[in-house]
Amino acid sequence: MLNTLRDITQAVAAANSLDVALDLLVVQTKQAMATQCCSVYLLEQKQLVLWATEGLQRSAIGHVKMPLSQGLVGLAAEREEAINLADARVHPRFKLFPEVEEEEYRAFLAVPIIYQKMVVGVIVVQQPDARQFSEGEEAFLMTLAAQLAVVIRSLKNRAAITNVQDKVVFSGTTASSGIAIAKGFVLGGAISLEQADLACEDIAYETQRIKLAINRSRDRLNTLSQRFEHDQADDVASIFSAFKMLLDDSSLGGEYVREVTGGWRAESAVSRVSIRYIEQFLAMDDPYLKERASDIRELGQKVLRQLIEPDRLELEPDTPVILVAKEVDATMLAEFPRHKLAGIVTKLGGVNAHAAILARALGVPALIGVEQVLDTNIDNKLLVLNATRGQLLVSPSPTVVDEYRVLINADVEKQKRFSAELCLPAKTLDGRRIHLYLNAGLLSGMESNIADGADGIGLYRTEIPFMLHQRFPSEAEQIKVYQQVLNVAGTRPVVMRTLDVGGDKPLPYFPIKEDNPFLGWRGIRLSLDHPELFLVQLRAMLQAGGSGKQLQILLPMVSNLDEIDQTLEYLDQAYEELNVELAGVLTRPKIGVMLEVPALLYQLADVAKRVDFVSVGSNDLTQYLLAVDRNNPSVSSLFDSYHPGILRALKRALDECQQYKLDVSVCGELAGEPYGALLLVAMGYTKLSMNQASLARINYLLRRVSCRHLNLLLERCLAVSNATQVRQLLQTFTVQHQLEDILH
Repeated sequence: MLNTLRDITQAVAAANSLDVALDLLVVQTKQAMATQCCSVYLLEQKQLVLWATEGLQRSAIGHVKMPLSQGLVGLAAEREEAINLADARVHPRFKLFPEVEEEEYRAFLAVPIIYQKMVVGVIVVQQPDARQFSEGEEAFLMTLAAQLAVVIRSLKNRAAITNVQDKVVFSGTTASSGIAIAKGFVLGGAISLEQADLACEDIAYETQRIKLAINRSRDRLNTLSQRFEHDQADDVASIFSAFKMLLDDSSLGGEYVREVTGGWRAESAVSRVSIRYIEQFLAMDDPYLKERASDIRELGQKVLRQLIEPDRLELEPDTPVILVAKEVDATMLAEFPRHKLAGIVTKLGGVNAHAAILARALGVPALIGVEQVLDTNIDNKLLVLNATRGQLLVSPSPTVVDEYRVLINADVEKQKRFSAELCLPAKTLDGRRIHLYLNAGLLSGMESNIADGADGIGLYRTEIPFMLHQRFPSEAEQIKVYQQVLNVAGTRPVVMRTLDVGGDKPLPYFPIKEDNPFLGWRGIRLSLDHPELFLVQLRAMLQAGGSGKQLQILLPMVSNLDEIDQTLEYLDQAYEELNVELAGVLTRPKIGVMLEVPALLYQLADVAKRVDFVSVGSNDLTQYLLAVDRNNPSVSSLFDSYHPGILRALKRALDECQQYKLDVSVCGELAGEPYGALLLVAMGYTKLSMNQASLARINYLLRRVSCRHLNLLLERCLAVSNATQVRQLLQTFTVQHQLEDILH
């Protein structure tokens, strides 16, 4: 039976269209269950439509439709459970459709096809004999429906994308927020790495060609690197420096030349070397080494382009476009003329990928993980990219476009209004001062954001420069980056979090593969297991901080007191060593811990004896308290920081920190959300750290509320039973106090 299920599932999944897939499904299911009829109905606009059948009249396909409130098929969808009847005709919900010619059938088994709580359709088997299908047959059909739900949903979406004439909405993950309206520019036509094996007659000439191509590629990479170094974005520039190293004589560049001296044409040499190394790396088990294959491919294509068409501008759209591609590498993105790049949409990629990091640095709206975006022809079609909401609209109506243009213009005007007050302190109507800090990871853009009114940097993610290197950055390299961050902040405080990586966000050169990375080897756990790396980072931070009082050090993923004690020992070691080396010119910075592991919430009295401050990481605290992996689409809808249990935990954290005289702030996403900021201030938090895009809005909002009104709101929110009720109370509050224009 397992083999049969596997065979049917694989056949359906391999189909290139919904119609073919469902035809295969009904034929093979009918045969496997030895029935006389199998049919599939799909839910379309609240109606079940006969989509495929083997046993009923095929002319009825697409014509037989029924609402969920009618028929036995509708009953299975409505109840979301199997309907197994010995004689369907005696059931009160039985409805006869003459055009399908099912008069001869009595036995009836219908099972809903459900994807993430949503009914996609119903699969039905029927027989002429009046008998109830066995438990085994019912279990088989239910298992088959469950296995195929995601496949059918995917194929159904693809069919809708291909056939629809009106606007299509794709969903993805926000890598860089913002809205853009422009035509799609589907990037393709890359130089093929697979070049013919052609021997050369003049080795000296081909050697000159390959060296010239390598030099041109290096010059192009130098230009890109210098562009970002000029903007003090050394972290981004390091991406291109890594590619330049691969062109050295001791690396791939030398391999290309040696292949030419072996008697091959330059194009063939680059192709042969690249493919040889790609195959070797892809055959390795180590995830990091596998990923290096893409670097080799990318570099090979760059050199080949310099050989084949060196004078051709790769990307030259006439007007600003939304770049659409399977995947966009950082070099390609940097080469794209900035004034022609309105937005980015990719099928693959992660929010911490180089391209996503660069998109945020450039301030370009970007959406990643958009499934099926390349399954239809959207090149040169008008697109509306709403990266803030994670949506891409294809061929929207003129009315929708006009609405978005109005929205963009209104948002621009609104941001101007917000920004005009950013130089003023965030102070409530009744005088409570709220300090707003910046969450940062990239140097680019940080200076203007600090200058525009942040009270300091509440969270500097040191893992970002680590991610943009091809190896662990040296002590000197880290000192340089940390000093730049401190200089940008002027005299304002800077909280630097020690390296926070793990299986969910590994370094490319230090892969971590775990079944459950959120409960695994990450944050302070990893640092303490590698003191040789941890001490380098602590030394770099101390030297960057110098004799000032600006620097504060934050420890991530702390779950027990021993981790704090061990860290303090390493900090003492680094401090004493440097005081000897530098003749005692350093100031010992304040030390804090992230409150994101729930266990620490019950040890704050002991925590207060060891550290100076606590920073609440609302994202992970929510994740751990609710036992929800927010990156898992199957359960991500359960991730909700407005859950009353989360709000009570946040209130408890503040109360105990105040009791034990621990300085406390919030640096998670909740602090940058208008609703979240209102609740946190109502609880008594006076330090909120957020992404730069939220600073002006939150400052503007808090200057228009009073703590007296917020306290009453908080009491109501803490008394309700679910997050929906919390949001309803917040919405009512904003309407009553005429704040809704600020929030939307």
